[in-house]
Amino acid sequence: MKHIKFMLMVAVVAILASCGTATQVPITGRKQRLVVSDEQVMSLSNQEYNAYMKSAKPSTNAANTAMVKRVGERLANAVVSYLKAHNMGDEVADYQWEFNLVQDNQVNAWCMPGGKIVVYEGLLPVTQDEASLAVVLGHEIAHAVAKHSAERISNSYKQQSAMQVLGGVASVAGMGPNWQQITSLAIGVGTQAWTSGFSRKQESEADHIGLIFAAMAGYNPDVAVSFWQRMAAVGNSSNSIFSDHPSDEKRIKQIQEWLPEARKYYKPVVATPAKTTTMRFTTTKKTTSKW
Repeated sequence: MKHIKFMLMVAVVAILASCGTATQVPITGRKQRLVVSDEQVMSLSNQEYNAYMKSAKPSTNAANTAMVKRVGERLANAVVSYLKAHNMGDEVADYQWEFNLVQDNQVNAWCMPGGKIVVYEGLLPVTQDEASLAVVLGHEIAHAVAKHSAERISNSYKQQSAMQVLGGVASVAGMGPNWQQITSLAIGVGTQAWTSGFSRKQESEADHIGLIFAAMAGYNPDVAVSFWQRMAAVGNSSNSIFSDHPSDEKRIKQIQEWLPEARKYYKPVVATPAKTTTMRFTTTKKTTSKW
């Protein structure tokens, strides 16, 4: 046990000692240290995005496709304006925003670094209105603006460095192969739980920032509670320490706590409602994903 504790301390020191670029997340002000650049991350993500879009089937519903693009662009414009006003415009200067609706019955949406966002048709029966869709897209935009992908890559790199240090120290210390295996297993389980926990924190941060982004764009943030209640009704969240998303109950509770802050940014936009149609799908727990 003493050996394991010692190895854990060595790994932690190695992680903390890792170099990188210090940045700050908008809205929350959380500090990050990244070891990969925007150019590196976006180069890789653009390749994956282009490959996906070649195989994906764009939605044939013109009204819903237009709605996704309209809400997404309105959010992107509000976010970029906010960042420029706070001297953070350079953080998204190279982003090329795209908002696509594709044929897929999963209740899901996702974002690639650099502003490439995809919404699955199966999500629309749950969002039901533009404000709720704005909550989802705000969440996805928040992932991009907060550079969560770069942060995960950076943390993965740090963990790998820590494991290399662990192996070297174990060898120098003369630990037998059994002790080295036990220690590596302990570190492996620990980093898995830590990574899952970190992912949950990123998801919560995206919920927080996304709620405010939606309000900035003129969408009522109060709809987020009823939207997540609908999500809870069609999904199955996990409370395991290895789950990479917060539970629906925790999400709703946190959103209720953030609403007073979000309302300060909310200025309704008066516009003529556009005609949209909602596609009918049968959603099941097997096809549900909590982006």
